[in-house]
Amino acid sequence: MTVIRRRRVLQSALAAAVLGASGLAGAAAVAGATRGGYFRAALGGARGTDSWDARTHAGLFMSAAAQGAVFDTLTEVGADGALRGELATGWSASPDARVWTFDLRPGVRFHNGKPFGAEDVLASLALHRDTASPARPIVAEIEEMRATAPHQVQFTLATGNADFPYLLADYHLLIYPAGQIAEAMARGIGTGLYRVERFEPGRRFIGRRIAEHYKDGRAGWFDGVDFLAMNDPRERLEALRSGRVDAIDRLPAAEADALQAEPRFTVQSLAGNQHYGFALRTDLAPFADPHLRQALKAAVDREAMVAEILHGHGSIGQDSPIGPANPYFTALEPQGFDPDRARWHLAQTGQDHIALPMLVSEAAFDGATRAAELYRDSAAQAGITLELRQLPSETQWPRDSAGFRAGGWSGRATEDWAFSTVLTEAAPWNASRGGSGRFGRLLREARAEFDSARRAELYAEMQRISRDEGGLILPMYANHLQAHSARISTPARVGAMRAMDDSRMAERWWMA
Repeated sequence: MTVIRRRRVLQSALAAAVLGASGLAGAAAVAGATRGGYFRAALGGARGTDSWDARTHAGLFMSAAAQGAVFDTLTEVGADGALRGELATGWSASPDARVWTFDLRPGVRFHNGKPFGAEDVLASLALHRDTASPARPIVAEIEEMRATAPHQVQFTLATGNADFPYLLADYHLLIYPAGQIAEAMARGIGTGLYRVERFEPGRRFIGRRIAEHYKDGRAGWFDGVDFLAMNDPRERLEALRSGRVDAIDRLPAAEADALQAEPRFTVQSLAGNQHYGFALRTDLAPFADPHLRQALKAAVDREAMVAEILHGHGSIGQDSPIGPANPYFTALEPQGFDPDRARWHLAQTGQDHIALPMLVSEAAFDGATRAAELYRDSAAQAGITLELRQLPSETQWPRDSAGFRAGGWSGRATEDWAFSTVLTEAAPWNASRGGSGRFGRLLREARAEFDSARRAELYAEMQRISRDEGGLILPMYANHLQAHSARISTPARVGAMRAMDDSRMAERWWMA
């Protein structure tokens, strides 16, 4: 498990200088990596509506094809959790971390030959204003952004944010060529290591390695990559075993030990911040009642769910999007299964029994259907009837219409990034509609706080609010489970911020 080490960085207003220095070194050469060969992977999370418009990206298939192959972002979180520059070479900030200046990489060209510069950054980030983009909460905090030189941009934030360079590594914040964005979204024109050779939405992506690239010698070892969209985990496993592909994501936990026993495969079980569970719309009846939310939290048998769904590849969750790999993660008192306490909270709502519909889909996480069944059985002991409504795995239900649904998320590298993405009031991915009131005030205070001890206190309180009052019921922290054949080599450290080496396996892995 990689933890983002931020506490020592935030001891004083000198943090900005330290952050700026961290962006200059870039990624080091990889020992043993060689160029050549074609990498084939079967990936989940694909949809027939997939496109190169990053504002729509949600699953692994498109994040691996886009940020992981065709496009770049300004910054990148390495497999070791360290932040480094991608299209940015360095950055610095005012003492209050409100004004940030980024130096951009010279000599970079888009796949159509257009030179990269400051105007591309401004146009690309502006896409996420006033839209349903999951990155809108990040861009909304930027009061002003301007080019201060052909290869330099400056951002003025509404409030200071010591984590701002991390936020620009979000996989939705891809950089497109200004003035040609519609064409870039139609054809897949970026500055990444791989040029689009073939793209079939929801089915397949084939990329060809760029002849010369600024990451030469540090990343991009394959001559080409071929991603097959397979949302069924059993289909992905069969494709790996048959030799049709070299790697798969979301290996079924029940199959991990058996596959690891086969010498021709390597199983990666990586602990990060990924979590599985359920979300309640706290702005809708009956979930607006905090006693009902507490009843539902007490009615989960977390230990049984971790044992049966994860098979040892994870741990008990605590109803917060902050995970064990976050630097300010706070281990809260465990919430045990307590049907008597659940009944008491239910009685405070004026009822001794309640029936609640729940939407379930394997698109949420592998094993979501069985997890919902376990939840239904344990909740029944507290007088709560969960009426499971199964949707096909390829179905993407409207988030706003689902009062109670299964869900899974990989989390984010820092607390502000995670909370801003799913628990701020206006965040498009806020499934529970929490994050207002005191929680929002704490978030704003914490992002501008340089004293590490005080920041830890603020984030600890926010995690307790999420657990005690929020609409997230997250029984499980789930390891990233993935596998590859003996044809593939990987670095000694593989990223766990997201699946498949932070979706960057096309850049970081090579042929054995």
